Amino acid sequence: MKKTVHVVGAIIENDKNEIFCALRSPEMNLANYWEFPGGKIEVGETPEQALKREIQEEFTCRIQVGAKVEDTTYEYDNVIVRLETYKAKLIDGQPTALEHADTKWVMPDKLTQLNFAPADVPAVEKLAREKNRK
Repeated sequence: MKKTVHVVGAIIENDKNEIFCALRSPEMNLANYWEFPGGKIEVGETPEQALKREIQEEFTCRIQVGAKVEDTTYEYDNVIVRLETYKAKLIDGQPTALEHADTKWVMPDKLTQLNFAPADVPAVEKLAREKNRK
């Protein structure tokens, strides 16, 4: 039976309505895929607490977590990932990648042009649709 991992991702928006995206480095699982930054939820943590901690650890900045955007379960070859994504705003510092190969701020309607990890795709599509409705 495959292991299930519960992870969270932050959809961090800046003042220009751009969304922060991170490129997984060659050393990471799912190398060279774009993702909404985040990570595993530790025992005893809420998704929001996990997100704040992961962003602080991986990008040396602090966020305020907002509304949930998507809750997706995706079955990869060797693991099942449940990904909860939340809107977020920076409250302290600018994201600095410590583990990722690259980062960029992207307009919501341009997100679909990046090669996102499969578990992130439903949130990407939802954000792109939301933008087109405005």
